[in-house]
Amino acid sequence: MAKIDQVEKIRYEPYKPYKSPPVVAGSSTSCDGTACLVAVSTLASAELAGILADRRPEKLCMVGKTETENLGIENVIKNMVKNPMIRVLLVVGKEPEGHYTGKTFLALSKNGVDKDMRVIGSPGKRPVLRNITRDEVDVFRKHVQVVDMIGCEDVERIIEKVEELSNKVGLANSCSECREGWTTPVQNSIPPLIKAKAPAKTEMDSAGYFVITPQQEKGIIVVEHYSYDNKCQRVIEGKDARSIYQTIIENGWVTQLSHAAYLGRELANAQMSIEQGFRYVQDG
Repeated sequence: MAKIDQVEKIRYEPYKPYKSPPVVAGSSTSCDGTACLVAVSTLASAELAGILADRRPEKLCMVGKTETENLGIENVIKNMVKNPMIRVLLVVGKEPEGHYTGKTFLALSKNGVDKDMRVIGSPGKRPVLRNITRDEVDVFRKHVQVVDMIGCEDVERIIEKVEELSNKVGLANSCSECREGWTTPVQNSIPPLIKAKAPAKTEMDSAGYFVITPQQEKGIIVVEHYSYDNKCQRVIEGKDARSIYQTIIENGWVTQLSHAAYLGRELANAQMSIEQGFRYVQDG
């Protein structure tokens, strides 16, 4: 019997596919590929996913959180349709508030999607799958059984259920049958990957530049706006980065996208310095 031999913890979405480069980067456990096993979504219970990953139950193939009823579910499907070894998705943990991701998984398995790729019968706010194909949905529904344990955060019960499901569907000793049975060709709908590169030239913003000074004793951020002849045009102050940034944007005091991105980053760092008590140095 194969055992899980690797635990990968990457930011953002939960799953990576079977023995191939990730279709969607996520947080997962991956097995050595010699056994047909069960995947687990812990919904909004991120800590539960980490605990299960650390425990490494023998028959658990992948585990991760899934917090949204659209992008989160899309990423699960993209990865699972590339993994012929997985035939069961066990849905556990707390439902994300307002999203009902677990119930959307169940509705998708039972009802599929309508002509607009909306999950039929989902109670979620926006259960529309815009970044996968109907073929991917069909393969997922045909080959993967979704099992409901929504609300359960009991690690031992979940591990017992993984064992039970793996034995019940007879997957533990039928890997060749799994590979042969997975005959539906499907092309993942992956957007193009663009490699970021440093700009050849930094353009100065004609609207001027900003000097950011967090005042920890008052709990505020002070921002001075200068023209390029070093004349102070105005002083903006606020208690958080977002309100200052929004004020600057709404008044048109920044005109370059690169400058706006820089300003947002520096204001966030200034706010963090107040909250965590470290010394802020602009551009530092």
